[in-house]
Formats: sequence, structure tokens, C-alpha cells
Amino acid sequence: MNPKSKWPALPPLPAVLVAILSVQGGAALAKGLFPVLGPSGTVGLRIGMSAAILLAAFRPRLHRLNAAQWRLVLPYGLVLGVMNWVFYHSLSRIPLGLAVTVEFIGPLSVAVFGSRKLIDVVWVVLAGVGIALITPWTAGSGVDPIGVAQAFAAGVCWALYIVIGKPLSHLLSGGAAVSIGMLVAAVTVVPFAAAAGGFAHLTVALFAAGVGVALLSSAIPYTLEMIALKALPARTFGILMSLEPAVAALVGLALLDEVLSATQWLAVALVIVASAGSTLTSRRTPEPREADAADTRSREPSVDVAPTNSSDVAS
Repeated sequence: MNPKSKWPALPPLPAVLVAILSVQGGAALAKGLFPVLGPSGTVGLRIGMSAAILLAAFRPRLHRLNAAQWRLVLPYGLVLGVMNWVFYHSLSRIPLGLAVTVEFIGPLSVAVFGSRKLIDVVWVVLAGVGIALITPWTAGSGVDPIGVAQAFAAGVCWALYIVIGKPLSHLLSGGAAVSIGMLVAAVTVVPFAAAAGGFAHLTVALFAAGVGVALLSSAIPYTLEMIALKALPARTFGILMSLEPAVAALVGLALLDEVLSATQWLAVALVIVASAGSTLTSRRTPEPREADAADTRSREPSVDVAPTNSSDVAS
């Protein structure tokens, strides 16, 4: 029997939504490890486990990479590691929903950069107002300025990740690029996490939780987004991904008891509208191949050269 026939294919729309929930659920689980491992230990464990899972899944042939491929995959992995490092440290200071909202300024900037369309100015203004509403202008705002700055730095890294990922996707398949990039990220981050004492209190239970974070943040959303990208237009996919700040805020509320103020919810809404609007009014391009998914999403943050966060993105 063909093993692929045992399970019905998940429809593309639920696949995207479950992927978003997976990324943000992984971030919430990671934040729950902070009291014991701290953000440094947690991000080191998450990146290390993600690299191990992705390398086992895709088995890239490192010895066959040429100089041109290494010149792109090394900075790609470095940016991926730094993005996760600063994002997790921002989570230790500000709510998940706010961190993801601020971080979203990165891909939005890439989307509208160089555009001469007047409508794109509207999206930039909306996003700018949203970020301004979050920014702690006064000492009594209740929002940690360092946390906001770290989330913004994660957004800058996310933008670089997309810019580097575009040419890289033409030199390496999506699976090879993301797995090798995560390996480079692990080499970048894990030594600093160990030096910071992040693994000093690591137990079997915490290690298992780290594996769960890696699965929720990388392997599961990567697979689900690949399913969606095969069936959904890139524009539809991008608009759905614009919901991430709202999902992050709701996950933070449900799992972490992080209550946002009305102004902060307005900020989240403005950034979502700006992101979705930018995607909706962007110039139509040919639908990406599976290996070119970096142009569509990119959050470890998910997501990875394929479409994950940010959290792989970092989210």
C-alpha cells in the first residue's frame, strides 16, 4: 500500500492556519522554558534541535556545495541564528503578540521597498503608526524599550533573511537550504547559549520540551506550508500569513496570560492591514516553485527558506 494514501491530505486553508498556530504555539512553549533555561538556553536548544531534525529529514550533501552556494548559505544561516536569538530575548521582555507585530516590519519593508506606487505609502504609514503605538515613548508606558528594540532587530534580520533567501532558493533546493542554514544558525547560536549557562539546568523533561519547540516552530509548519503553497496562489498565502500578529496575540493571551491594551490591539490591527494590503496590491508574479517559497513567506520565523518563522522566524 502506498503510505501516502493512509492519511487524507489537509486542505490548504486549514494547513496555513494550523501552521501559524504551530509557530506561535512553539513560541509560547519556548517562553514557558525561560524561567529555567532563560532565553539564551531556550533559543540554543530550539535551534540545535531544529537543525538536527531538518538535517535528518533532508540529508543535504554538504561536501557537494560549491563556493557560490556557501557564500549565500553562510550569511543566510548567520542571519537566521541572530534573528532567533534577538527575537527570543525580546520575548523575555514584551508580550508575544507585540514582539511578532514589531518583527513583522521586516518582511513588510521588503515588500514595499523600491515601490513607486502611492498605495504602498499608505501601507508604510499604517505600519509606522502601528509600531509608534507600541513604542514606549514614556517611562510609564509599561512596554520594555529594550524588548521592542530586540523585536525590531529581529525584523531587520527577517528582512535580510528574505533578501538572501531569494537568490539562495535558485542555487539550492528548499529542504537543503533550510537544513544547512539551520546548521549554520546552530553553530552560531549554541556556543553563546552554552557560554551563558543556558544549559546548566537542562533535564530530560526540558530537553523533550525543546524538541517540542523545534517541531512546532520548524518541522510541522514547514510541512504544512509546503502543502498550502502547492494549492494556494502566493498572494492568498501571503494575506493569510498576515494574520500572524493577531494569532500571536491570541496565543499569548490564551497560553501565557498576556493581556494587551486596546491601543496595543489597534497597533496589531494596523500592522495586519498594512501587511495584507501590501500583499494584495503587490505586482503579480509567477507562482513560486516549492524551492522558491522564501519569496512568499520566510518566518522561522518562522520561519526558513521555505515559508516558515519566524519564530522560526522567529516566531
